[in-house]
Amino acid sequence: MEPFRVLKGVAAPLPRLNVDTDQIIPKQFLKRLERTGFGQFLFFDWRFNDDGTLNPEFELNRPEYQGAPILVTERNFGCGSSREHAPWALLDYGFRAIIAPSFADIFYNNCFKNGILPVVLPEETVNQLLQRSQEEPNYQVTVDLERCVVEDDKGLSVPFEVDAFRRKCLLEGLDDIGLTLQYEDAIRKYEASHGIGAAA
Repeated sequence: MEPFRVLKGVAAPLPRLNVDTDQIIPKQFLKRLERTGFGQFLFFDWRFNDDGTLNPEFELNRPEYQGAPILVTERNFGCGSSREHAPWALLDYGFRAIIAPSFADIFYNNCFKNGILPVVLPEETVNQLLQRSQEEPNYQVTVDLERCVVEDDKGLSVPFEVDAFRRKCLLEGLDDIGLTLQYEDAIRKYEASHGIGAAA
C-alpha cells in the first residue's frame, strides 16, 4: 500500500447526502476478481447516460475535476452495504482523501485498509470547501496527515482527528498484509520450531 503523508491537489465536490455504496460502485460490477479496474465504474449511474455517454450534469465529469485526488462530500458518505469494492473503486479512480462531516462506520474502516484517508470535519467547514471547489477554478486543498490538518491557500487551516494506529499504518503504507509481514522472521521461527511447512 502506498504511504500517505501530505496530499495537495484539486478538491472535487460531490454535494450529495447519504451516498451509499451501491451508488459508489453498482452491484453489477462486483464480479471482478481483482482489486483493480473498478475506477471506470465509479458512480456509474450518475456519470453515464443510458446510451453510455458521459452525463455533463454530473459534477465529477467536469473537466476541471479530472484527476482530482481529493473528494469533498456531505454527511453519511459510504452508507449501505459493506462492500469493500467501494474504496477500491474510489482509489482506482484516483481519490486518496475524502472529506465529509461523517462516514458510515464500515466504509470508514475499509478506507484506511485500502490507502484512502477519510477526513471528518465540521459541517460548516465542509460546506465552505464545497462552495469554494464549485466556484473557484483549480481550487486546491492540502490534506496533511503528518500534522493532521486540512489547509488551503486562502487561510483555511482546520485540524482533524484520526486514530493513532490507523494514522501510523497510512503514514507507513501498511495494510493488513503489510502489518503481518512485519513479523515475518518471528513467524518463520515459529513455523520451524513446530515443523510447519516441513517436507513430509
